[in-house]
Amino acid sequence: MSKVSLSAIVPAYNEAHNIIEVLKSVDFCDEVILVDSNSTDNTIELAQPYITKLLTREYVHSASQKNWAIPQAKHEWILLVDADERVTPALREEILKLLKDIDNREEVGYWMKRRNFFMGKQVRYSGWKNDRVIRLFKKSKCKYVDKHVHSEIEADGKVGWLENKLLHYKYISIDHHVDKLQRYAGLQARDFDKKVGKITVFHMVIKPMWGFIKHYIVQLGFLDGFVGFAIAYLRSYGIFMRYVKLWLYRRGLD
Repeated sequence: MSKVSLSAIVPAYNEAHNIIEVLKSVDFCDEVILVDSNSTDNTIELAQPYITKLLTREYVHSASQKNWAIPQAKHEWILLVDADERVTPALREEILKLLKDIDNREEVGYWMKRRNFFMGKQVRYSGWKNDRVIRLFKKSKCKYVDKHVHSEIEADGKVGWLENKLLHYKYISIDHHVDKLQRYAGLQARDFDKKVGKITVFHMVIKPMWGFIKHYIVQLGFLDGFVGFAIAYLRSYGIFMRYVKLWLYRRGLD
């Protein structure tokens, strides 16, 4: 039985440090699309030898960018991989094998677990142990939920599981990560505006404290050593900044 064709979509913005490796990891796909949010570095130049299509669009938020790109793929089945992720050889072979029989299956998408790396270390606990994403899916049956941060696929049908994991390199530098937390906090403020009432001590103190305790103690972050402590602290900081940004947003100051 012949293999079903597959389109890879890779969203990017200033990903010169990542772009070659992620595109190499999806070079088995029949179409490779780079969705660039007007990068100011040489992301596009580096990507050109590895892609079959370039799409450019001003960034709104992740779900919006991906939902805009998905219908423009040539093939029905999509493999969507972020620039800081890598498809391993084992995952590649699993996907290729699946594509040979995929028309006989009822699934419209597939979950993949991720193996996360942060500050040069694989993170085994800290709330990331069961990290999962839907990244292989039918474009006619799946789309991202319209939210600013941490959106996931909404599937019209059954979603299965793949056995092998994506690699996920979340860390470039501590300054970059803190900047990302600040940016995400600003985006989350838009999502939280309709579901959070008056901002109180509960939001500004208790929730950040619980975020630290949850990641470091409940989810065994202490077993990840110093990296686990850093993750828990940064998580707490991100929660705090979410409500600072929401407070500013409601006053037209952010």
